[in-house]
Amino acid sequence: MITDTIKKFVSRLFTPAARGPQRITRDKHGIDRRNVSRHAIKVCEVLRQHGYSAYIVGGAVRDLIVGLEPKDFDVATNATPEQIRPLFRRARIIGRRFQLVHVVFGQEIIETSTFRAPASQDQETDEHGRILRDNVFGTHEEDAARRDFTMNALYYDPHTEEVIDYHNGVQDLKKRQVRIIGDPAQRYREDPVRMLRAVRFAAKLNGSIDPATRKPIGTMAPLIENVPASRLFDEMLKLLTCGHAMDCLRQLRADGLHHGLLPLLDVVLEQPGGEHFVELALERTDSRVRAGKSISPSFLFASLLWQQVESRWKQLRAQGEHSVPALVRAADSVLDEQTEKLAIQRRFSADMREIWFMQPRFERRMGKTIYRMIEQPRFRAACDFLQLRAAAGEFDSVLAQWWMDLANGDDATRADMIEELGRLPRDPAEAGAPRKRRRRPRRAAAPREAE
Repeated sequence: MITDTIKKFVSRLFTPAARGPQRITRDKHGIDRRNVSRHAIKVCEVLRQHGYSAYIVGGAVRDLIVGLEPKDFDVATNATPEQIRPLFRRARIIGRRFQLVHVVFGQEIIETSTFRAPASQDQETDEHGRILRDNVFGTHEEDAARRDFTMNALYYDPHTEEVIDYHNGVQDLKKRQVRIIGDPAQRYREDPVRMLRAVRFAAKLNGSIDPATRKPIGTMAPLIENVPASRLFDEMLKLLTCGHAMDCLRQLRADGLHHGLLPLLDVVLEQPGGEHFVELALERTDSRVRAGKSISPSFLFASLLWQQVESRWKQLRAQGEHSVPALVRAADSVLDEQTEKLAIQRRFSADMREIWFMQPRFERRMGKTIYRMIEQPRFRAACDFLQLRAAAGEFDSVLAQWWMDLANGDDATRADMIEELGRLPRDPAEAGAPRKRRRRPRRAAAPREAE
């Protein structure tokens, strides 16, 4: 009896990783090899032919198991970057904090990394515990322990078609539960972005965060402020384009994680109509993601920040400033505040400004002005944005539809629409204030000759 009790106690101490990995066969994990990138399989085959072990790993395996289409495919191997690069015609070593190899096949890049060891006392960290360099190579088991969540520590072997699972990730995935590997507080200190990833995965899988995984997030949320702005922008973009953006934002607010992302987001959602506008924008983004269509980051962030821009624009006009200069000042002030925390790339912010600055021009339909607007590179995006404003009740829906029909039409259709517009009686609201005629200066009178 005592012996049985001791055995049960010892069995509880050992995790699945300590007993060795589970090898899950195809009939149980359900991954169809035909849905796996042939280039990722090629990388694994080449490495295997040269005596190395290689597996497709991470998000691709997770998505394939739950029936989603992976955005990209990563490979993990026991070969070092210097050993990987000579085996492929187009391959380059990248990264400082985390060195890996990009193997290029046309438009597809297979990110290939060497097995890493978990964090140790010798690794370089900042004063908050965030790991700055992570180039310590390890074993397959150590690599699995180093990964963030159990559902991301899954390895697919395209040769045997087995999934290798060290931490019961497949079981968590079937339960739609996000569970971190190791001590949650320690793992969040190593990389605070993991808190954002937990929220994103839970929303994407329509699941939940494990209670122990979620518990430290509320108190450790301020660590997000120590993350480099460029990495924060990348994570925010993934969060907003995962297909469940509004759910992610609500969860971020609930856990106090939004302050380091979009500082003005809370203010936006508290304004009358603000949340409705953001919901409309994100619903349209989610529907495009689910339909497999492309997403414009410029349009997305222009939509999220428009309420703040418009509010300040109205304030400046109420103070007597002209419309266009007021809009420029409002846009600059909002973007400056966002750039302090979120490194919106310059090319995106330039596109956002173009979309915003075209909005006042839609209020007037005049022949030459219309043709000049059509030539603008962001004309179609600005029309889509106008449709969003009309759906939110900010702009006349009939007029917004006219502009959209113009954007969708060919050259002949556009010419007919503009010609027909010229035959209609001029709308005073579109015509604007009448121009004042300039008075000609009087000629100076010739001096009269003295009599």
